[in-house]
Amino acid sequence: MAQSFESLRAMLDARQYKPVYLLHGEEGFYIDQLVKKFEAIIPEEERDFNLHVFYAPRVEPDTVAGVCRQAPFGVEHQVVILKEAQALRADELNRYHSYVEAPNPQTIFVICCRGEKAKGKDLLAACKKKHVEVFETKKLWDSQIRPEITRCLGSKGLTADPKAIDMLAQHIGTDLSRLYNEIEKLAAILPPRARVTPEAVEQHIGVSKEYNTFELIDALAVKDASKVFTIVNAFGGNPKANPTIPLASSLFGFFSDLLILHYTPDKSERSIMAAMKLKAAIQAKRYIAGLQNYNAFKVIEIIHAIREFDCQVKGNGSRRNEYQLFHELVYHILTAPGKLPL
Repeated sequence: MAQSFESLRAMLDARQYKPVYLLHGEEGFYIDQLVKKFEAIIPEEERDFNLHVFYAPRVEPDTVAGVCRQAPFGVEHQVVILKEAQALRADELNRYHSYVEAPNPQTIFVICCRGEKAKGKDLLAACKKKHVEVFETKKLWDSQIRPEITRCLGSKGLTADPKAIDMLAQHIGTDLSRLYNEIEKLAAILPPRARVTPEAVEQHIGVSKEYNTFELIDALAVKDASKVFTIVNAFGGNPKANPTIPLASSLFGFFSDLLILHYTPDKSERSIMAAMKLKAAIQAKRYIAGLQNYNAFKVIEIIHAIREFDCQVKGNGSRRNEYQLFHELVYHILTAPGKLPL
């Protein structure tokens, strides 16, 4: 049975164990967190005898299975963890299926395929048994990172301004390990139940509150060309910290949302907040400005330009500097005529 991260973590906290667990998928952070939970099942003083960690492909499946079949020493369970199982071929992973079919109930056996889905039809078929828990983790979409930031801050007793959340999202992207590390840092520095402000993110995380994607989109929404090019030039001065592909992705998201709103009958602030699932009225202002400054034809033209930019910067049709291309893209956005082709 497949489990979510939260439900599986809750089961482990409640000491509700199964004999076999398969942890696999693209996002390694959740797998790392669960492995720590499995290791913590065995008290520190008992780990020499009852916690066994193996690394594929440096260990034979028969060796791992042999340890799994042993009885724990002086405790109720032993924990056996096979890490880096993604390095195994399908036929090599299949060699574990006979043990998974009939495991030792006193052993908690954890197979970790970090960064990939598990291979091997025989193993996957065995993992459909009731005594096996399967957890598959996927990379977050860009649209999922802001809710995840809010959730993570909430777990530390913190809240945040929308701009602060956008600054964190731009700076961190979908790297969950980095996200949790940065929020741990904020939780350690700020007082309990604090509200994370843009100033706090700038001071403690090192993200500029003036030169970020949030400010760029706001400037584009109101067609403040001077501010737009000031921000773009600041980005170009530190291209390693400001790669253009994530920037273009954020622009694509904004103008895609704008196109949806153009075909939303009610364009009031409340309706925009509901349609875009916004929590603060200030977040709706950029959409209201965007609707006033970019008609639907302009938005369609801009979305096409962003797609062309994405192809060019990835090497399809252009070898020019990515920031020259990005400079031209924002100029195109500001000056798009938005006329229907004849």
